[in-house]
Formats: sequence, C-alpha cells, structure tokens
Amino acid sequence: MNTMQDTQKTTISSTAALQREVAELMIECLNLEVTADQITADAPLYGDGLGLDSIDVLEVALVVSKRYGLQLRADDADNQHVFRSLRSLCDYIATQRTR
Repeated sequence: MNTMQDTQKTTISSTAALQREVAELMIECLNLEVTADQITADAPLYGDGLGLDSIDVLEVALVVSKRYGLQLRADDADNQHVFRSLRSLCDYIATQRTR
C-alpha cells in the first residue's frame, strides 16, 4: 500500500478527467465536429492542431472562466502559453480554479 503511488494514480486520473471535461466544453461551445478523444492533449489549439483562431480562443476562455471561476484576461502575457494545448490549458485550470 504505497500512498505515493496511490496519489500519483489519483492525480493522473483526475488530470485525464479534467482534460476530457475541458475538451467536451470546447467541442460544445465551438460546435466542433470532433470527439473529446480526438483532441490530443499536447496538440496545438491554434493552427495545424485543433485549428482554433483568436475568436475561438476567446469563446473558450469565456466558458472556462465561468465553469471554473478563473480570471482570464485578454492582455495577459501568459495566454499564449495557457492556450498552447489542451494539456497546458488544463494545467492552468488545475492550479487556478476556484470551482
């Protein structure tokens, strides 16, 4: 009964659950014609990855802000990193969420 391994497994499963939840939020708010399983955690959200544009990212930011109680600002220098991929967005949500 290794509590460190149990903690790691819980963290991995909660990370995967958050990634799936955020992917589903993006699909719903943007009416994307993909499934959550088709959104790769490390694929870029912009351009060649998921193909989002700046308006799409603003819509995602609004939905994520409401859902998780985050404060995302358009002029934040970290936005390019936060919205780089599903994984980076979920990492940000996990550390900043209030809900």
